[in-house]
Parts: sequence; structure tokens; C-alpha cells
Amino acid sequence: MNRVLASVPSVLLAIICVACSDDSGTAAGGGTGGMGTSGGGTSMGGNSGAGTTGMTGGTMGTTGGTTDMTGGTTGMTGGTTGMTGGTTGMTGGTTGMTGGTTGMTGGSGPIGGSTGTTGGVGGAGGSTGPTGGRTGRGGTTAAGGATGGGAPTGGDGGATGGSAPTGGDGGAATGGSTGTGGGPVAAEPVLITSSDGNWWKEGTVTTGSGNATITVNASTTYQKWLGFGGSFNEKGWDALSKLSAADRELAIKLLFSKTEGAGFVYGRVPIGASDYGTDRYTLNDNAGDTSMSKFSIERDKQRLIPFIKAALAVNPDIILWATVWTPPPWMKSNNAYDRGSMKGDATTLTAYALYLSKFVQAYAGEGIKIAAVGPQNEPGYEQDYPSCAWSSGTYKDFVANYMGPKFEADSPSTEIWLATMSNPSSTSIVSAVMGDSKAKGYIKAIGLQWGMMDQGANYARTYSPLPIIQTEHKCGNYPWEGGYRSDKAPNDLAYGNESWGYIRDWITKQSGNSYSAWNMVLDTIGRSLDNVRPWNQNAPLAVDTGASKLIQTPTYYVFRHASQFVDPGAVRVQTSTNDGFAFKNPDGHIVLVMKTGGGGQTTVGIGSTTLSFQAPANGWVTLNYQGG
Repeated sequence: MNRVLASVPSVLLAIICVACSDDSGTAAGGGTGGMGTSGGGTSMGGNSGAGTTGMTGGTMGTTGGTTDMTGGTTGMTGGTTGMTGGTTGMTGGTTGMTGGTTGMTGGSGPIGGSTGTTGGVGGAGGSTGPTGGRTGRGGTTAAGGATGGGAPTGGDGGATGGSAPTGGDGGAATGGSTGTGGGPVAAEPVLITSSDGNWWKEGTVTTGSGNATITVNASTTYQKWLGFGGSFNEKGWDALSKLSAADRELAIKLLFSKTEGAGFVYGRVPIGASDYGTDRYTLNDNAGDTSMSKFSIERDKQRLIPFIKAALAVNPDIILWATVWTPPPWMKSNNAYDRGSMKGDATTLTAYALYLSKFVQAYAGEGIKIAAVGPQNEPGYEQDYPSCAWSSGTYKDFVANYMGPKFEADSPSTEIWLATMSNPSSTSIVSAVMGDSKAKGYIKAIGLQWGMMDQGANYARTYSPLPIIQTEHKCGNYPWEGGYRSDKAPNDLAYGNESWGYIRDWITKQSGNSYSAWNMVLDTIGRSLDNVRPWNQNAPLAVDTGASKLIQTPTYYVFRHASQFVDPGAVRVQTSTNDGFAFKNPDGHIVLVMKTGGGGQTTVGIGSTTLSFQAPANGWVTLNYQGG
């Protein structure tokens, strides 16, 4: 006899209502957290509180202590940290006594309080380093619902508030303590479905007996997963600037929030102009300035840095990594932003290593940690936008004798990635660098763009345990194919289906460890700086700048289905479906993501549990099984 899962103690369910349409998200006025009163009071439309709050509070979280009539709970004394703990995060809910008190020098963080330099326990479920463990989500999302709540056991805070960008684990907290009271973390939704016109809907799951049509076998494991991400570009921020402040904030949450969005954990940053800069520039266009005395990031403060800081306000644990599209023109054979090749003399390579080091240090001065740098975007191409070709010998020499030693001396915590490789000619660069023991010793990950996705599995086998990072999603609407739209980026269901295939194959066939969108946000036109071959490119989020309207495209929901409930540190496990994938999160939860065909009643077997639900036709399903 089937039973609704909400009545089964071993399976934690929370039914949430997410407003889903192509141009809407969470309703304004939703609370961002708050513990219940000691009696468990409930606000209108929100969640009831549980337990008692800490009694030794410091200051109340900015949004965690106010009552919202459309959702969210407030605690009478919730939202306070211990007397020595600092302040709670600005938007991240409150910390009760079970959230732990922060250490003596623990800082505050935008999401419920992240760990400080000597420890402290994360607030909203406890945050660890971005690739070393799972960040607690701290509650449910709804149209006006609450997202906060304290961590029941103090969380998993790392000693330094973060981990190595390619998989290191956060250290043990040394300054925090664990309390005994407070409210429980609300469970996540178990079933999300999407189909054309019916995006991001919560479904009902029942448990019972019978034969499963799809199985998940968690005892057979594959690669470790590090997370999803996307690229920051100037044109993206320009598009976002045409929105209201509320919609701009919503867009950032849709990308980076783990409770209200896709939960991206990687962010790619261009060093100087990319092809989606508003125009061409580098950070030192002063010819011959090999000492970098005139190096400057003032231009970045106009668009890129505000974009990045807005994202960090939603998720302070984003792993930021950077690549150059073009070195300063005076370092190139043609003395121009577009096309040309990198000079190979010692003076130029020394100056370029300093240029990259200066970038890391300048961003650190803005409070932005760059976790990794790749020397060159698409080193196998000369393009009619900021670009630069590299020979395999020059690339190897640069990493081994210039960039590697310079970063080791100036920025030892910033990794060097062999990124981003873009076309078959780039295989010679990979072979040269990885065949040289000195250069190879500096490389911590290999980044491949869509033109080299078929090399993922080969490199995963050959260069294990280096992570294989997919650095740029294919952006659709190809000028060299029939049906090209020259007036606008289609951002349609066809591209959503295309995008699904790339994500699925990278995970299941290429053994990749991470996957990133290209532009996360663009206007509806989607044009780059390339006027020789104009290309209207798609993006997960689009902005109709004339109407000041935010559009959540089908591809956005495809990314969100794949990313929101799969945590960094998850391990891919076996599933019988040929059109999907499954992961086991660090907390033991199983996440199955799949494309549906005819739809209808679907039965999934996970261990000894059989789960049944109604699947939409020609859509997507995310089953987030939280049983033990």
C-alpha cells in the first residue's frame, strides 16, 4: 500500500511552492530567515519556529529579525549570535544556539555567517570550503517564504572559511562552540518537475512496493563533483543594470542562491576585456611598462567588480577563477587586441607573469579572492575579438619558468589551471605542459571549453587526479548553421534541450568534475564585440532592456535542475536511465536528474525504497531523496 512520503519519518520532505514563469521568481517580501520563538510561533504563510533561541545574543541579523506578513518566521530572541561571535550574515537567516556561536575572531558572512579566520561555526547549516563539503541550505523557499533557521548541530565550518578551489576540504573550526537549543533545519523538496510552460513545479512522491522502472545504485561510484558555475562579463552587468533593484537582486539569487536558485559555486572572471566586454581594453595598455607601474583595475570597478560583489553577497563561498582573452597588445606580435600571437622573449613573459600576479593582488585589495588563474582563453584561436594564439613551446615555458615561480612567490594560495583549451590544436599545448615535469607541477586543474569536450574522459584517465573542468557551455544559435537568428538570441526550448545534452554527456561520458555556463546573463540580443562574424548568443537569464524585464529561459531551468540539489563534494553513482545522472551528496542524500520522454507514472528504486511520482512529458525531473 502506497503512502505519501511526508508521513514517512525516514524520508524528510518539505513541500515548497516556487513561483515559476519565464519572467518571475520569488515574490518580494519573503523573509530570509529567523528562528522561531521559544513556543514555536508562526508568521502568516511562513514556517513555525522550533526550540528556544540563544540567550546571550549580540546583534540581530539585518533581515532575520523582522516580521514578514507573506512568509518567514521571526524569533523573539532569534537572530543573535553569542556575545563574542560578531554579527550574523546580512541575508542568511539567523543562528540559534544549535547554529553554534562564532569564534573569538570569527567574522560574519552574507549567508548566515561564514567561518572566520580562526574558526567559528557556519550559521545556515554550517558552511564549509566551497568544494570541500556541503553548505546547509537552512530552510525552504516559497513565494514569500522563509529561508532561514539555525543549524541543528553547529554546522561544518572550516578553519579558514574556505577550501582549495579544486577539492580540498575545510579544516576543523578552532574558535566556535556548539549549543543545545534552537530550531531544526527544514527539509528540502523531494521532487521538482519542469516542462514547456510549466517550469519548476513541486510534485508529490509516494513510497511503496513493486518493480522500479529506473534504479539508482549508490554502491557503484564514479567521479567527484565540484559544482556548477558561469562567467561574469561586462555586458551581463550592463543588462542587469536595466532592471529594478529588486529584479537585479532576484537575478543574482536565481544564479547563486542554494535555496532560491541554481546554487552556482564557480565564477569565471575575465582579466581585461572578453568578447562580452562593452569594448576592448586590458589592465595595462601602456606600451613597454614591464614593471607594471601603470597597472590598474579602475575599469573593472565600473561593472565587473560590482557584478562579482553582488554575487558574493548571496554566496560568499563562490570560487572565482580568471583567464585572459588578450594580453596587453604590446606583448603580442601584431600590437592589437584582436588576433595576433604571444611573444616568447624573456622580457615579455616576465612582464606578463607580473601582470597576472598584479591582477590577483589588486582584486584581493577589493576583498575578492581569485582562487585560480588560467594563462589564456582559447590559446589555439586567433579571433576577431580580444584573443591571442600561443605556441605549445611558449605556453610550456611560461608556466614552468615565469608564471609558476611568480605565483609561488607572490600568491601561493592561487592555483594555476591549464585553461581554457578550446579546439583540437590545443591538445598540443596540453601535451607539452603536462609532458614537462616542471610545468606540470604547477598545474592544479585542466579546463576545457565546448570545442574540446570530447577530450574530457581521456584527460581524466591520463592526468588523474587533476580535476577536469568544463569552462564554457556551448551558446547556441550558430552563424555557420541553418536557422541562425541574426536579430536576437532565441533562448528557446530547443536550446534548452541542446543544453541538457551537453551537461548530461559531460557528466556521464566525459567524467567531468565541474560544468560552467558561458554568459550567465545577457540582453535579449546577445551580441559580442565580434563584428566580422556577428553571433547572437543565448544565456540562462535574459533581460529585455526596453521593458526592464527579467526572463528565466528554458536553459536556466535545465541548469537549475542539474545543479541546485547536487552539492560540492558529491559523488556520481550508477543509475539505469540513459538520459540522466545521479549523485550521492556528502550528507548521504541521493539526487537523480533526468529527462523525461512520454511522461506518466514513474517508479524509481533507491536501495530498498521504491518511490513513485507523476513525470511530465518531454520535460525534466529532479528527485531529491533524503532518506537514510
